[in-house]
Amino acid sequence: QVQLVESGGGLVQAGDSLRLACAASGRSFRTYVIGWFRQAPGQERMFVAAITWSGGTTWYSDSDRFRITRDKVDNTVWLQMNNLKPEDTAVYYCGAQLKGVASDPNDYDLWGQGTQVTVSS
Repeated sequence: QVQLVESGGGLVQAGDSLRLACAASGRSFRTYVIGWFRQAPGQERMFVAAITWSGGTTWYSDSDRFRITRDKVDNTVWLQMNNLKPEDTAVYYCGAQLKGVASDPNDYDLWGQGTQVTVSS
């Protein structure tokens, strides 16, 4: 079964850090782009960061606070989030796609179930 499973969310205070994991299984993701998006209640799904599985090329909405990496050994893409702010509160999703364009959620074919991140002030 092909799937993406997110983990690592939680309740933190402003200024704290979190590291989210996206575990990929069921197929080879060698040619895929893996992206992280977030969605707050009543809002659209917004791009956070993405990475090519093979070459490690990255894209960011905020490269000062977020860092995306991938571990080919355990098929996991990590999102390190630093200096979290209350406006970062959302459900965070990872997705996979083959089109190579990173920031449009409509280009993504496969999604995980999401992990909640809540940042208190």
